[in-house]
Order: sequence, then structure tokens, then C-alpha cells
Amino acid sequence: MTSRSSGSGFPGGLSGAGVPEHEPVFHISVVSRMVGIHQQTLRSYERVGLVQPARSRGNTRLYSTADVARLRQVVRLVNDLGVNLAGVEVILGLLRQIERLRQELEETRAALVEARREA
Repeated sequence: MTSRSSGSGFPGGLSGAGVPEHEPVFHISVVSRMVGIHQQTLRSYERVGLVQPARSRGNTRLYSTADVARLRQVVRLVNDLGVNLAGVEVILGLLRQIERLRQELEETRAALVEARREA
């Protein structure tokens, strides 16, 4: 089986700071500055299901590096390309499906190579 690309550009799904890509570490105020959108916009994106930040024991939203990357993708689609939130949801779903199919193709190719070796 092949390793999955983390999308972060760092080995093993780590961010540049050595934090696992899906580790919730950023508060909403930090993410707001990182992505360049208002905190209320982040909350609305959560309400419509475009991002699901983790929650601390005190119910504070905590975002991971993967969440930030996804939010940057949403912001680009909305601001740069003029896509509405329903369209963003469809596009992100299609991108996930493409990634799953790409992975399946990789695995099938690897299995085919292995089968040819055994033949």
C-alpha cells in the first residue's frame, strides 16, 4: 500500500513546526488572521459544514493545520473565483472523491505490478 500525501508538503502529515497536520492547535483569532477573514465568517463556514474545528474542554474552537489549508481553499474559491458556499461544498466533495480515486488507482497499480512479478 502507498503512503498518502498529507497535503501539507511535509513528511508524515506534519506542519512546518513539526505539529501533526490534524492536531488542533490554533484558536479562532489566530486562524482568522492566518486566513484573512473575520471570526464570524469562520463561524458561518462551520455552521454550513465547510470546516469542523475540534473543541477544547472549555468548548473553544481549535483548528488544525489541515483546517487552515481547507479554509484557505474555501477563501480562494469564494473571493478569487466567485463561487458561492453551495458550490464550494460541491467542489470540495469532488476534490475528496478525486483524491480517493487517485489513491485507489495507485493501490491497483501497485497490486498489478506485484501480480506481474509473481507470474
